[in-house]
Amino acid sequence: MRVIAGTARSLPLRTPEGMDTRPTTDRIKETLFNILQPDLPDCVFVDLFSGSGGIGIEALSRGAKKAYFIEQAPRAVACIQQNLAFTKLAERGIVIKQDALAALSGIREEQVDILFMDPPYCQEHEKRVLGLLRSLPWATRETLIVTEADLHTDFDYLEDFGYEIIKEKRYKTNKHLFLRKL
Repeated sequence: MRVIAGTARSLPLRTPEGMDTRPTTDRIKETLFNILQPDLPDCVFVDLFSGSGGIGIEALSRGAKKAYFIEQAPRAVACIQQNLAFTKLAERGIVIKQDALAALSGIREEQVDILFMDPPYCQEHEKRVLGLLRSLPWATRETLIVTEADLHTDFDYLEDFGYEIIKEKRYKTNKHLFLRKL
């Protein structure tokens, strides 16, 4: 796994040992960031369920002003910190070792521009996060929410929760949904 573009281009990233994380492949990451690129310069980015931090680091490398890395697994947190130091992006990264929902409630920003979440599949973490985001003041109508999920994950509740799908990108085994509040 490596940084695809930007100031840290081509630098290799470490991944936590074991099967607790699923690093996003370079091909999928490149597709994702081709879509996100217009919104990245000077944005506040949240990488939720960060794993190795590869998504948030890519955002910083491509011009995000600040990135929050939210992860509760100790090995993954150590990996994020090592990757931020290696890529020389640590001064713009905020690592929060905490449960996702508790950490989101603790963010003190006027607005988050992009929130990316890649939770463990098929455990309905997306639903709980989206439920909480409805009430957080920094998650505005302008906040782009990107969810990575298994292809078969059902999102039929989105309209009831006050979200619209603005784009969907399907891959072989998973998908990215791009959402905004209604």
